[in-house]
Amino acid sequence: MFKPQYKLTNKIVQKLTAIAEAKAVIGGAKLLPTAEVKLRRQALVRMTHNSTAIEGNLLNLQQVEAVLNNKTVRAPERDIYEVKNYLKAMKYIEKIAEKNKPVSERVILDIHKLVTAKTLPTTESGHYRQGPIYVINQRAGFPSEVKYIGPAFQQAPSLIKNLIHWLSQSQEDDINPVIIAGIAHAEIAAIHPFNDGNGRTARAVATLLLYRLGYDFRHLFALEDYYNKNRASYYKAIHLGKNYVERQTDLTSWLEYFVNGFAYEIENVKFEVLRLAISKAGQVAENKVYLTPAQLQILDFLSSIGRLTINDAMFILNCPRRTAQLYLRIMKQKKLIKAVGQGPSSAYVLP
Repeated sequence: MFKPQYKLTNKIVQKLTAIAEAKAVIGGAKLLPTAEVKLRRQALVRMTHNSTAIEGNLLNLQQVEAVLNNKTVRAPERDIYEVKNYLKAMKYIEKIAEKNKPVSERVILDIHKLVTAKTLPTTESGHYRQGPIYVINQRAGFPSEVKYIGPAFQQAPSLIKNLIHWLSQSQEDDINPVIIAGIAHAEIAAIHPFNDGNGRTARAVATLLLYRLGYDFRHLFALEDYYNKNRASYYKAIHLGKNYVERQTDLTSWLEYFVNGFAYEIENVKFEVLRLAISKAGQVAENKVYLTPAQLQILDFLSSIGRLTINDAMFILNCPRRTAQLYLRIMKQKKLIKAVGQGPSSAYVLP
């Protein structure tokens, strides 16, 4: 069975304490709905850009934003697919977290299928590898170097199942969610269960675990930012040995890196939230309101498409027409949206 080895060093404990303090501040801050939606979209764009860039994707932040807005982007087809795929994977993990579904083997395979759609053969996308796997370090002017050899492909399914079992047990053992996410990230990278897309899958699963375990920080963070700022440090931290057995020895150094990166990102989120939550007079505005999940979905759609109909709301919220009309009426009363047009052409836009 999987039993990760690590120590909770003073560095880790200090950073976990700082994260918990920031969590309380971010969770209690009152933000204008439009400001919160903007921050969430920025986090989604940063998350997608950086996670795919780590793997060599060449799209910049502006191009990722354009893809999110369904605009035409001139770039290699594979790069565009990778960005679209990761955006879909992020939407998927949001739904899994909202429904409080556990992270299962099926969920991990589905995430991999989403991040590799149209970039891997259908026989490989969402399926375990059927052969050996090597991580190769290639540098111009130097011979290729094998940095890591994954476990035999026959072991991958059972190793993932062992991880799933540990994840279910870890919550009962009251392990900090940040530690759980960091360990899951490292273990999927160590198993390397797929022919490609292992890093993106590992990072997406770590984010899903944080969302599920109450550390979603209103979906305003993008931990991938920290990794991509210094890829060499990320690669050095995650490569704990030349094979799977060596990687099981001690995860402490990786967890110090992971927790430090998370604390760094959350401090940035806290600073931005406090900046937006404080009025010009220096007082927290009393008229700022929280958003319900349904309102966030509607505003997120509007910020992307610009216009929403009753039928759009029914589809987005998966609810009957009367329920959708009620949601929209309440949002209109709160001046979160405004109605335009009449009759069949009536719709809603941002005010």
